[in-house]
Amino acid sequence: MHLKKQLLAAATNPAGMVHVGNRMDLGAEWFRPIRSADVSGNGGGGNGHHDGSDTKNFIIPEFGYNRMLDENSSFGVSVFGNGGMNTDYKDGFTLFNGAAYPTRTGVDLAQLFIVPTYAFKLNENHSLGIGLNLAVQTFEALGLQNFDQAAFSADLGNVTDNGHDISYGAGIRLGWQGKVSDSVTLGATYQTRTYMTEFDDYSGLFAEQGDFDIPENYAIGIAVQATPKLVIAADVMRINYADINAINNGGPTTNPNAFTANGRLGTDGGLGFGWEDQTVYKLGIAYQYSPQLTLRAGYNHADQPIPAAETLFNMLAPATVEDHLTLGATWVLDNGSELTFSYMHAFENSVKGSGSIPAAFGSGEADLKMYQDSIGIAYSWKM
Repeated sequence: MHLKKQLLAAATNPAGMVHVGNRMDLGAEWFRPIRSADVSGNGGGGNGHHDGSDTKNFIIPEFGYNRMLDENSSFGVSVFGNGGMNTDYKDGFTLFNGAAYPTRTGVDLAQLFIVPTYAFKLNENHSLGIGLNLAVQTFEALGLQNFDQAAFSADLGNVTDNGHDISYGAGIRLGWQGKVSDSVTLGATYQTRTYMTEFDDYSGLFAEQGDFDIPENYAIGIAVQATPKLVIAADVMRINYADINAINNGGPTTNPNAFTANGRLGTDGGLGFGWEDQTVYKLGIAYQYSPQLTLRAGYNHADQPIPAAETLFNMLAPATVEDHLTLGATWVLDNGSELTFSYMHAFENSVKGSGSIPAAFGSGEADLKMYQDSIGIAYSWKM
């Protein structure tokens, strides 16, 4: 369970905002993903170990504010980033840019969410919340010259090396929280698909003319007050990548339209990353060691979404990690404010390619690997 601060955790389930009171949170997270790819049996000059982590340090900010309108309702806003979705192969990659373009290769996708939220109590034990999921994305691709040709893209000149493009969009977050006994609280959330404007500068890269929406997700959870000092929580989340063509469409070895006009990059059926839907299982504990100190630990698991046949394109997005461990602590200061620290480690995981590089790219296999670490700090004011 990723150890978000109290207010930002409540924003994940908007119904929780009415229970956190008047407060403001301000924090930042240092995020460090280490990713690489190994290519073998390739006749196009791509063999060898490729380090995709020339850029490896990212700072992700977060902010939250909540104000009780009365004893039964609240309004707040949460601001948080989703960064580090980045690969940076400093020495280039002939599979993507060819011998004529020995240039830096990779992609950079960053997302910022602003979520104004209204929450209210139905009664003493149940609450509902609704949030407007406002999103901003930036994206850049470098070194993909092999695909900026008529055989592969429907929109030449809008495939690679066009700088950072910006996309905007919106969706809805809904949540319910209910205390069903003195020791058990249940919750459920739903986030709609967030419809984004198109990346016009990369309309020849992403399917549907540069469309890159954020997928819907939904979750259920339970928190048990096991002892006066110990809370145990668990939840299950489903992320529906299959609804987003740019993410779910198959790559060169699996897409039925591959190497046809309907399979060119930028078309509705164009080549994509082949990601499958993902189910995330989370378990966490919080122990109040003293009135001033609360200790936390968590673990989550999700099968990585990349099939073995899709590793070629996913050298640009090697989201291979499956298991995360988190640790954290909150210290209450003399003035009632809180200082929170957190640490996350995503254990190294590999995806071995199987039939991943087609003959048009010299055949062979691409294997992916990644692990991650992050450290977070936040300060909270109770107002």
